[in-house]
This record gives sequence, structure tokens and C-alpha cells, in this order.
Amino acid sequence: MNNNQIKNPKTEVPTGPNLNDKDYMNSLLSCLKEMVKNYTVALTEASNENLYNEFKDMYDKYINLQRETYELMFRKGWYVLEEAEAKKISSKYNTLNQEFTDLNG
Repeated sequence: MNNNQIKNPKTEVPTGPNLNDKDYMNSLLSCLKEMVKNYTVALTEASNENLYNEFKDMYDKYINLQRETYELMFRKGWYVLEEAEAKKISSKYNTLNQEFTDLNG
């Protein structure tokens, strides 16, 4: 077992050819992620303020629902996170900071 894992006790679901709660939640999460991506594009291309505001309201609702769905799956133990080592975070930060500096230099 990895000591750097962040997880909850796993809620067991039936196995076999029939869909279970985890399958449905995975499907819902995938759909919500795709919808959020599409609304992001729609927001950047909205041609007037009223259209933008309508898209923004829908985007906010879907992004919140996507987050709630993910959090429920995490609470049920269907997602496992891994704590990153401090040196990896620092290295990535330095790389991105250098790229940012190069772009603005």
C-alpha cells in the first residue's frame, strides 16, 4: 500500500455485465466534464453579452455539478489521490515559472 495515498474506504458495487452505481457515476462525470469543456469554448466565442451571460450561468451550474459528482465519488472511495513529493512540486513550479519568465522576457 502506498503511504502517500489519500483515499476513503471503498464502497463496493456489484460486478458483472450490469451497470452499477460506480458505472453510472463515471458516465455522469465524463458527460459533465465534456459539457464543461464545451461551455468553456462557447463562453470564449459568445457574440453578445446576453448570450455570454446565459452560457456563463449554465457553465457555473455544470461545473458545480461536476465537482459535486467527483467529490461524491471520492467519498465513496472510487477515486484515490496521491500526495506529490515536495521536490516534484518545487521542480514543476520552477519549470513553469521559467517558461512564464521566458514568455514575458
